[in-house]
Amino acid sequence: MKWAGRGWACAVAMSATLAAVPVSAQELSEKATRTFMEYAWTLTPERFTKPNGETILIDKTKRDEILIPLDVAREVIRAGRLSAHAQVCGLAQEQGDNHSSLMRRQSQSKKWTPQQMVYINQLHLTVVMLLTGRIKLVEKPEGGEKGKEAAAKEVVVAEEAQKAAQTCSAEQKAKVKELIAAYVKTGPDLASSSPAGAAPPATAATQPAAAPAAK
Repeated sequence: MKWAGRGWACAVAMSATLAAVPVSAQELSEKATRTFMEYAWTLTPERFTKPNGETILIDKTKRDEILIPLDVAREVIRAGRLSAHAQVCGLAQEQGDNHSSLMRRQSQSKKWTPQQMVYINQLHLTVVMLLTGRIKLVEKPEGGEKGKEAAAKEVVVAEEAQKAAQTCSAEQKAKVKELIAAYVKTGPDLASSSPAGAAPPATAATQPAAAPAAK
């Protein structure tokens, strides 16, 4: 899949913006939402094995059949943003609850195929990894038209030493806990057993199997 360099630059700019804006105060534009969706699609695996051992195969040639509607993608991205803030603030329990609530909502809606559920999980993970610096974009010079140099974007997993330090104040930590508690409260009961074969919690500690170059 080919990408315009400016699209990848937009993803980086969005990650910085999302991290800076209060977690409850921002609505993504259609363009920003689609950029995150495309980004997640490139990192979606062709094979996903659920905890119950079932393997889900994803045909990457059927992109339009697997991607989800914009309004649902926005909800997933908002949840991913909350999970990222929870991770930065060291709120492991809240981060897991936030992800579980998101996946249960989508599972119980009975709207999505197994392949779409994998994509939803991957979109959440992609947002978390972007906002916590686990993946980044680097420029590689290429020969452009008339010999001019063009910059291609390549997605790479950030080295530990290269990850930007992120801080969380006591006030921010309390706010994130409050927002996640409110989100979980309006969703399915997390005390019941997980749906069979549900996807495991997606955190930025999980890394993509491969990060293709963006051209």
